[in-house]
Amino acid sequence: MKWRNSRRSSNVDDQRSSSPARFGGGRGGLANFLPIIRMLIGTKVGRIVLVVGAIAYFLGFNPMNLLQPGQQGISQANVQNSQEDNQRADFVTAVLGQTEDVWRSVFKQSFGKAYPEPRLVLFRNGVRSACGQASSAMGPFYCPGDNKVYLDLGFFDELARRHGAPGDFAQAYVIAHEVGHHLQNVFGVLDKTHQAKRRLSKTEGNALQVRVELQADCYAGVWAHHAQKQQKILEAGDVEEALQAASAIGDDTLQKQAQGYVVPDAFTHGSAEQRIRWFSTGLEKGSLQACDTFKAASL
Repeated sequence: MKWRNSRRSSNVDDQRSSSPARFGGGRGGLANFLPIIRMLIGTKVGRIVLVVGAIAYFLGFNPMNLLQPGQQGISQANVQNSQEDNQRADFVTAVLGQTEDVWRSVFKQSFGKAYPEPRLVLFRNGVRSACGQASSAMGPFYCPGDNKVYLDLGFFDELARRHGAPGDFAQAYVIAHEVGHHLQNVFGVLDKTHQAKRRLSKTEGNALQVRVELQADCYAGVWAHHAQKQQKILEAGDVEEALQAASAIGDDTLQKQAQGYVVPDAFTHGSAEQRIRWFSTGLEKGSLQACDTFKAASL
């Protein structure tokens, strides 16, 4: 994927150095307090203390700081960003800039108005958003409450190692998908589906959420279509990288990996085949109208 000459977005908040640190990471981590934890587990009061401490941690406060003199508040990830990590951050900034260029043009031509750009937050381990406290385990996400995309760069390693989807365009697809959720927020789709899901059963709500996610995949394809027209970003194998990423994070693929069988009623993002199909539709058509997954008789 060609991105090094792309304009860098100014809408990136780099919070990697101020994100909550993981327990067990380096000196002063969880391992140093195992004797204390074992002692607490042995008593009823101790177990209560551990539960309260766990709740405090997930709310953003590291209770281990109380056991370390001179440290208060949230434990900070005092980690020097590696050169590779900084290169990835530069890549994310370039890709976000590409999405801005495409959607600015689309909004101007289609709606005659400016594109309301989202911000993207880079974090490490955990982050606070308007949607609540989140850990890296959630993967990249978009929060409609603050119009921000949240991304831990470590997800790209997981995408390559666990999901078998390496490559810069696979990573760009993930970013474009989350920006697709921002478009849905701008268009009022997220609010409407949120209201609708309150009246639906869990199975029906899951089915509706699948349509939300597949539309974001399609929007990612629309972005790639126009980015190729405007900036010639694609190189040999790039589309295959995105399709592999879409397939690797399909609900059926993930369920097979986790439990050995598939439960379609529990799908929330769509099957591998569905995700590939809708990304490909957006890539081929290059039209927002082609991405109406809510009116599609078949996904």
